[in-house]
Amino acid sequence: MSIADTTQISGTGTGPRADRKLLRLSAILLGGGFILFAVVNLFHPSGVDQNNHPAVFAQYAQSATWTPVHLGAFVGFAAVIAGLLVLFYALRLEGGMAELAVSVGSVSAGVALALTATRFAVDGVVLKRAVDAWVAAPDSEKAARFASAETVRWLEEATTSYQGFVLGFALILLAALIVWTGRAPKPAGYILGLSGAANLVAGWIVGASGLAPQGAIPTYVGQICWLIAAVWLLISAWRVPQSGQTAPRSGSPAARRNDPGAPARSQ
Repeated sequence: MSIADTTQISGTGTGPRADRKLLRLSAILLGGGFILFAVVNLFHPSGVDQNNHPAVFAQYAQSATWTPVHLGAFVGFAAVIAGLLVLFYALRLEGGMAELAVSVGSVSAGVALALTATRFAVDGVVLKRAVDAWVAAPDSEKAARFASAETVRWLEEATTSYQGFVLGFALILLAALIVWTGRAPKPAGYILGLSGAANLVAGWIVGASGLAPQGAIPTYVGQICWLIAAVWLLISAWRVPQSGQTAPRSGSPAARRNDPGAPARSQ
C-alpha cells in the first residue's frame, strides 16, 4: 500500500483521518508536559550568566531544590516527547515510505528521550554534586574540583546539543508527515516544524558556544510551539470523526438519503 492510498487531503471530508483518541492523548501529553516543564523551571536558579562558571557554580551550590526541580523538568520534557511518539501513530500511516517515515521518526524521538534522561541526570545529579564538592573543598583542592565541575558542565552541554539535533529532526519529520497527508491539522504541522527548526538552531548554539544568551530565543520559541500545537490538536480532536468513520461516498444510499435534491428511489 502506498502513501497515496492512505492519505486524506485536509478539508475534503473523505479518506482516513487521524485516530481521535490518540490525537487527544498526544495533545494532553504535549500541553501537560510543557506546563510542568515551565512551572518547575520557575524554581530554577537564574540571573547569572550561565557561561560564567565560577559565579553560576556558586549559585547552584546554594540551591536547596536543585534535584527535585530537575526531576520535574525531566518528567515534563519526557511527556512532550511521549506526546510526539503518540502523534506519529495517531496518523495511522501504513505501508511504503509513510510507514518507514513513522519508524524513523519514532526511533529519533526515542533517542531524544534517552538523551533527555542523560541530560537531566548529568545536570540534576552529577553537576550538583560536583559544585557542592568544589565549594566545600579546601583551597588546595579547589582548582581540581572546579575542573571536574567544568567537565561535567561540558558533558551537559554536549548532551543538550545532540538532544536538540535529534529532537529537531523528529519534529520536522512529524511536521512533514502532517502537512503531506493532512490527517491532522496542517497548522499544527507547521507549528511543530517551526519547533523542530528552533531546536536545531538551539542545539547548534549550545554545541558551539555553551549556554550562551543567544540560545535563549530559539529555545523558548521551540518550547512555546509545543503548547500552541497541543491546543490546536486538542481542539481538532473533538471535531475529527471516530477512527474508521468517513463521509459517505457520492452516489451511495447514505449519501442519497442526506441529499434532499436526489431523486427518490422507486419502491
